[in-house]
Amino acid sequence: MEGSEAISEAMVAAGCRFFAGYPMTPFTEVLEGMARLLPPVGGVCINAESELEAVGMAWGAAAGGVRAATGSVGQGLSLMQESLSEACNARIPLVVLNMARGQGDYFQATRGGGHGDYRHIVLAPADGPEAIRLVQLAFHLADQWRNPVMVLGDYYLAHVQEAVDPSPIDFGASPTKDWALDGSSSGSGAAKILSPLTAAKRDTANPVSYGEHLARMGDRMKAMEKGVEPLIETGHTEDAELIVVAYGTPGRYVRYVVSRMRAAGVPVGFIRPITLWPFPTQAVAAAAAGARAVAVYELNTGQMFDDVRLAIRTVPVSFIGGISFDSSGFGIAPDLGVNALTARVERALEDARRETA
Repeated sequence: MEGSEAISEAMVAAGCRFFAGYPMTPFTEVLEGMARLLPPVGGVCINAESELEAVGMAWGAAAGGVRAATGSVGQGLSLMQESLSEACNARIPLVVLNMARGQGDYFQATRGGGHGDYRHIVLAPADGPEAIRLVQLAFHLADQWRNPVMVLGDYYLAHVQEAVDPSPIDFGASPTKDWALDGSSSGSGAAKILSPLTAAKRDTANPVSYGEHLARMGDRMKAMEKGVEPLIETGHTEDAELIVVAYGTPGRYVRYVVSRMRAAGVPVGFIRPITLWPFPTQAVAAAAAGARAVAVYELNTGQMFDDVRLAIRTVPVSFIGGISFDSSGFGIAPDLGVNALTARVERALEDARRETA
C-alpha cells in the first residue's frame, strides 16, 4: 500500500480514535485514509475548516483521554505552532504528522515556532514499514510523557508503495489517564485542569503560579531529553574515511548509495538519526569518531547540519545537500537520485582526503 495509507492503518492500529486535519497534499492522503478507517471502529475523522480548527479539535479530544492526532504539511503546521507549544505546556499527549513538501522541515519539527520552553519528541521514518512502527511508537511516547510527538514524513513517504504489515505493535502498558477531562470531577470542587498557564486551579490548597509552572515544564523537557531512547541506524562506519549523515527519505537513498559504493570498495559509511529530538548526539559522535570527515545530506540548505556539527567535534563536517524539487515544488527531486547523490559523496570523499592528507 502507499505510505499515506500505511500511516493511516498504523494510527488506527495504535488506538487512535480521533483525527482532524485540513487537506494539503501530501497530508491529504492521510486525512482521506483516516476518514475511511475511523468510522468502522467507532472513531471520528473531521475535515476541519483550517489547520487552526484541526489542532484545536485534536487537542480537545486528547484532553478527554482519547488517542488523537492531527497534522499537515510544513505550511499548515506553521499555523498550528501556537497551539502546539501550548499543548506541550498543558501536557497534552497528541500525535502530529508533518508531511513535508519540497524540502525537509527539520527546524520546524525540532525547534518549532511557538513560544516558551518546549520541544516535541520527533521521529523520522525512512520507509513504509518503519513508518508503521514509529507512528505506533509515537502514540506510546505521547502517553508515556504526556507530550506531543511529531512524525516527520514527506512526499516520498506518502506516495511510495511498499509491502507492509500494519498490525498492532505492543510497546507495553501506558500510564493511567487519571488527568483526563472526562467530566467525572466537574462540579465536585476538585475539577481537573489542563492549561498551558498552570498545573492546578488557583483556588486549590496548593496553587501553582505561572512562573513555577513554566519552571516545571523546563524540568520536564530536560527529563524527556534524558529519558527518551535515542534511535539511530548506522552502516559501514567502522573503517569509513567519509561518513554521510541523513534522515528520513534522503537517509534511505544515502543508505543505498553507500552500500553500492562499499560493494565497489569505496570506504564510506552512513548514519541515519531516527529520533531527531532528542537528537542522538552521543551515538552520532561515536559512530563518526574514526572517520576523516562527515558530510550531511538534506533536502534543504542545511538544518540538521547544525545538530551534527554540535555532535561531532573531532572531524570536519560539510554540507552536501540542497533544495531540489520538481516543477510543482512537491514531488520527486531530480537531485535525490542514485547517480547525483553518488557524485556528491565522491566529491566529499575527495575533499576530505585532500584536506587531511
